[in-house]
Amino acid sequence: MMDTGLSHRLPAIFVGHGSPMNALEDNAYTQAWARIGQTIPKPKAILAVSAHWYTHGTAVTAMETPRTIHDFGGFPQALFDMRYPAPGSPPLAGRVRELLQPVDVRLDHEWGLDHGTWSVLVKMYPDADIPVVQLSIDANQPPSFHLETGRRLAALRDEGVLLLATGDIVHNLRTMRWGSVPAYDWAARFNQEVRDCLLRGDMQQLAAYEDWGHDAHLSVPTPEHFLPLLYIAGAKLDDEPVSIPVDGIELGSVSMMVVAVGKLA
Repeated sequence: MMDTGLSHRLPAIFVGHGSPMNALEDNAYTQAWARIGQTIPKPKAILAVSAHWYTHGTAVTAMETPRTIHDFGGFPQALFDMRYPAPGSPPLAGRVRELLQPVDVRLDHEWGLDHGTWSVLVKMYPDADIPVVQLSIDANQPPSFHLETGRRLAALRDEGVLLLATGDIVHNLRTMRWGSVPAYDWAARFNQEVRDCLLRGDMQQLAAYEDWGHDAHLSVPTPEHFLPLLYIAGAKLDDEPVSIPVDGIELGSVSMMVVAVGKLA
């Protein structure tokens, strides 16, 4: 067990990260991210699960100094110039391996922090002074595996570690419309159904989203942006509250919902 220095359990947070431009912009979503960082006790470390590290097998970053990855194109130079120089934490990487046994977790020294992680953390913790470790999403595994992984990682919340997962509950880039446009009906319905599942604590139903029909198929055409939510859902303990600090659908088909498991204050 890690020495925490904290006397109570940290929440687990899912953030709909949307466009990488949120790292540069000031809006209702980024303000909500910042408020969370200012409200909860400062973590000893952060374990991040990002939609943008989607692998075969499970890996965890184990370097002392993770690089800032600019895994996107077509954005202003200012975005490529951004760095998030948070340290890594090999001890946390080792603890993650221990908690996830018998899953074979590879210690990774190549990846770093992708934009799904740093574009959110630059708002939550702009000083970049908290160690950050990333856990990859195994593309070979069913949703139930990711829910169970979250359950195994929940112990970290009592060890001073913030569990932070980022993606988008609705993420259909092919149907995006630019400008201030309303959400597609199917996107709004799916977003609300997910919200309802979360607030009533029905995480098994949440993990069965692939069986929800047409709205789910349009909202989650590929799973990598949805699956991070299951890590946070799995980390819910006992009768903990679930809250939605901010919600909304941008560009017609990108959900910006933030989900908090546990107390935020």
